[in-house]
Amino acid sequence: MKRSIITKLVAAAATLTLTLSLAGCGSSSQASSQASSQASSSSVSADGNTVIKVGANITPHSEILEQAVPLLAEKGITLEIVKIEDSVTPNTGVIEGSLDANYFQHVPYLEQFNKENGSNLVSIGAIHYEPFGIYAGKTTDLAELPDGATVAVPNNVTNEARALLLLAQEGLLTLKEDAGITATIGDIVENPKNIVFKELAPEQLVAALPDVDVAVINGNYAIEGGLHVSQALAVEANDGLAAVTYGNIIATTPDKAQNEALLALVEVLQGEEISKFINDTYDGAVVPLN
Repeated sequence: MKRSIITKLVAAAATLTLTLSLAGCGSSSQASSQASSQASSSSVSADGNTVIKVGANITPHSEILEQAVPLLAEKGITLEIVKIEDSVTPNTGVIEGSLDANYFQHVPYLEQFNKENGSNLVSIGAIHYEPFGIYAGKTTDLAELPDGATVAVPNNVTNEARALLLLAQEGLLTLKEDAGITATIGDIVENPKNIVFKELAPEQLVAALPDVDVAVINGNYAIEGGLHVSQALAVEANDGLAAVTYGNIIATTPDKAQNEALLALVEVLQGEEISKFINDTYDGAVVPLN
C-alpha cells in the first residue's frame, strides 16, 4: 500500500458498490447502507436514537455486529453495518468520514496501514482473535510435505509474518531471532524443505488450495471458504503471543475515540452475550478475548 491509495479509492468511491443485507436472528431492526462520500459523525435517527455506522468484513465481523444490534438498541443506539469484502476500504471509509468506525483488523495491520498512508487511526478495544491455520492442499500431512513444496501465504506484511511464525512453530523453517511480528521471507535462515512461497491476497488463499501443497490462511477467510479450524493441519495456540498481538479491534479516528456510542459498542461486543454467540457459532475458529 502506498500513500496514494487513499486518493485512488476516494476517486473510485462513486462507483464502488458494497454488499449490504439485513440479517435474521433477531436483527431485523438493523439498517445496513452503502458507504457514502459524506462525513458521518454519530447522527440522530427519526426515533431519537444515536446512529453509528461501522464497516466490517462479512465473516465473522458483520455476523457478530448483527448480534449487537438489539443490545445497542436497548441503549438508544442504532447500529448500521456496512459490509465490505476488502481490507482497505474499511479504513479509508473511516478516514474520509463515511464510516464512524470499523471492525476487521488487528493492531499490527492498523499500524502498518497508518505508516503507509500517513493516517492516525486508533483502536478503542479488542473483541476477538482468529487463529491462523495451515490447511491441506495437495499435501494432507505436514510430515509428508515434499521437498520443494509450494506453500501459499498472505501477501500483506503483518499477516505474512504471522504465517511464517506458524510455519516456524511447526518446524518447517527457521527465522532470524529478532524477526518477530515483522518477519518476511527474507528473514528465513533455514528452509530444509526448500519451500517455494506463493504470496496471495488473503481472500484468494482458500481458492488456491488445489494448486499448492498447503496454505496458511486467516481465520475469517477460512470460515468464508467453508473450512473449519478442526480441519487445519496446525493452528496457532489461543493463549500464545498471536492471541495477544492479533486481536481484532474496533478502530476509529482519534476525535471519535471517546464517542459514547462507539464505546458502548465496544462494551456490548466484549460482553457475555456476544462471547457466548462467538463460542457457540464458530467452533474455535473465532475466540472471544474477554
